[in-house]
Amino acid sequence: MTTSSFRPAPHATLAASALAAAALLAGCASAPRTTPPPQLSAAIPATLKNCATLAQSLALPHTRITSAETVAEGPLTLQGNTIQAPAHCLVKGRMKERTSPVDGAAYAIGFEIRMPVSWNGRFLHQANGGLDGSVVMALGAVSGGAPVAPALVQGFAVLSSDAGHGAPTPFFGLDPQARRDYGYQAVGTLTPMAKDLIKGAYGKGPDRSYIAGCSNGGRHAMVAASRYADQYDGVLAGNPGFSLPKAATAQLWKAQQYAKVAPKDANGQPDLTKAVSPAEFQLISRKIVERCDALDGATDGQVNDVQACQAAFNLQRDVPTCTAANTARDGTCISAEQKSVLASIFAGPQNSKGEALYTGTWFDPGVAGSNFAFWHFNAPTTRDAGAVAFLFTTPPSTMDAFKATTGLQYALNFSMDADYPKMFATTPVYTESSWSYMTPPNPTDLSTLRNRGAKMMVYHGVADGVFSPIDTAQWMDRVQAHHGGKADDFARLYLVPGMNHCSGGPATDQFDMLAPLVAWVEQGKAPDSVTANARGEGAKVVNAELPSSWSANRTRPLCVYPKVARYNGTGDVESAGSFSCK
Repeated sequence: MTTSSFRPAPHATLAASALAAAALLAGCASAPRTTPPPQLSAAIPATLKNCATLAQSLALPHTRITSAETVAEGPLTLQGNTIQAPAHCLVKGRMKERTSPVDGAAYAIGFEIRMPVSWNGRFLHQANGGLDGSVVMALGAVSGGAPVAPALVQGFAVLSSDAGHGAPTPFFGLDPQARRDYGYQAVGTLTPMAKDLIKGAYGKGPDRSYIAGCSNGGRHAMVAASRYADQYDGVLAGNPGFSLPKAATAQLWKAQQYAKVAPKDANGQPDLTKAVSPAEFQLISRKIVERCDALDGATDGQVNDVQACQAAFNLQRDVPTCTAANTARDGTCISAEQKSVLASIFAGPQNSKGEALYTGTWFDPGVAGSNFAFWHFNAPTTRDAGAVAFLFTTPPSTMDAFKATTGLQYALNFSMDADYPKMFATTPVYTESSWSYMTPPNPTDLSTLRNRGAKMMVYHGVADGVFSPIDTAQWMDRVQAHHGGKADDFARLYLVPGMNHCSGGPATDQFDMLAPLVAWVEQGKAPDSVTANARGEGAKVVNAELPSSWSANRTRPLCVYPKVARYNGTGDVESAGSFSCK
């Protein structure tokens, strides 16, 4: 198949179709509210009253506080990003400690919460990524690359957890309750406890509560917007894996496709990392820029109008095809076989009947990003194979069966006909399917969130190598349809051109969406755009993948979907002020 056969529908078409469907269903569903959502009041600051004695003074259900200590103002470093943290109280603990009757392992919901001495009256649940399994430092660094103003610095009390299991391995999927905790129940269990703990520390509970995260953390936030909308006033979901079981199985399907063009290693196994070389992806990226750069009115090495680009760029036509074996893999051309594989991968996985199993993705210059390549070549065998085997199929694999093979062989042997449906299966032991416990129920119905005045912001890197940005855009279309085209009153999506999974790629990937979310929730200031910065030379954490032609300090507006940042015709092309969302 050629790339021309895969054309994501323009937003207007998607939205119009969805709105028409909503109208047809109006007789079976309640009509959307026509009155504006209520306006919530602003949080009121307070000062820490109690820290060291919290363990003795609080009796929280199913909770054991293991330590409570005062941390002086000073630097804290997370993932290479150092911030100057305010003086705060650090509490660590465990909830619902138990021994599994299924696998005999010990489980608990581990957590930490950091509460600043000078508190802004707000609580942030920092939802963590991947398979969870460790209590990441609760700083609230929840949006963009190397965030400059994490929530703790902004004055929030911040909670982090391991979501109910230790060590980020998939083997906890043997325990049904650990599955449910990872999927949604850990958030539901932790939230009231954290609010009670905050009340014990400050003498009052949080006036406003937020949940935020990226990747699986974005999934946690999306699930909370559906399951726990009564508990949260603001939701921030980045690159959300809200269809995670489908995305993980799609990763295995990608491995099967890349294996068709991957050279063999010393053991005769396909080396997926060499299926498409970095130079070859850079060639594709350059050709995308050549065809699509000017679509937003500025020739600046950046593609803002990604949907229009899908019609302008054609893999078969625009990328040179090798006429002979190109053993150098030097990025001068790619083979016809590679083009066929890439076309099918960008179109999305199918079963033997040709039925679509997960959404495809867009061609964007960010395909040259190292993070994009990691998710396409490394992750299927090192991460997704185990996650699918133990978490996203029911019943899960046995330890012996999984250890008897390799991640590569598991991926290559996974059947999109026979194994894929297991994400929807149940057994007498595993009474809730993987799809049920991992995904938000009724994801397009945000009525509870809306009707109480809460707000939701979602962002997604256009060149995400694992979770489809098209899936997220189509979710937003369906949300608009369900809410009568008025979803912008309470929920907004921002696409980040060039950005890979949560950060990286040729992108302006540093931004703060938490402060705009607070201003929207508590002051009614709807964020029509968010300014994003490039992390060039001089940044605290430099993005090495920025094109040399860009200014190190480039800024761009991230627009509310489906609007696109378009050049005004005059002004510095390195400045966000020269672009408007249209």
